[in-house]
Amino acid sequence: MNFYVFFADIGNISNQHTGSTHYMRAKGKITSWNDEKGFGFITPLDGGKQIFVHIKAFNSRKRPSLNQVVTYTESTDKRGRPRAEEVTRAGEVLFKDRKQSKNAYAFLIAIIFITIVSLSVLSNTIPFVILAYYLMVSIITFCWYWKDKSAAQRDDWRTPESTLHLLSLIGGWPGGLIAQQVLRHKSKKQSFRTVFWITVLLNCGVFIWFHTPEGGMILNSFVS
Repeated sequence: MNFYVFFADIGNISNQHTGSTHYMRAKGKITSWNDEKGFGFITPLDGGKQIFVHIKAFNSRKRPSLNQVVTYTESTDKRGRPRAEEVTRAGEVLFKDRKQSKNAYAFLIAIIFITIVSLSVLSNTIPFVILAYYLMVSIITFCWYWKDKSAAQRDDWRTPESTLHLLSLIGGWPGGLIAQQVLRHKSKKQSFRTVFWITVLLNCGVFIWFHTPEGGMILNSFVS
């Protein structure tokens, strides 16, 4: 199992769906809508019974209009009654697709950086121990995010943000970046993300400095 599948499985565990069963997406048309109560019915384009839809099921809270074609996921409520979820209009991107895109970017940035570190090792610019160090600290950082996420859900003792920032600063930011998107933790708090990206820039600055004659000499003497 590769790291992508491992982290994706963790992300799925951290976002379990409850109370409904989901099926494949389908297309239909809004054939009934009560704007005051915020619900209506969708008639599938391929025929079949009308499906209940609530305003909260729409990808955006913009009010739908009659005869508007939508794409939706058919599901059932706790009583087994069919209903539409994750409803999108033409030109809209499903929220979960946006999240998957963010996950992909997070993995891409982390992989690009680790690849750069690996190339530096292959070119004998920096020692192998630096690559091993980045991988180890990134995994540790991911685990700390996971621990803090679990503590938040249990209303238990939380990990100080300063600890997470320190882990990022000393080289665990690739793991922290992946954790933010996969675990959906600390991914929206702007003040946290601002400090996080500052730690990323500082760490990358030190890594670049290691490639200078002076930085390389200090690094080699320290490793030795």
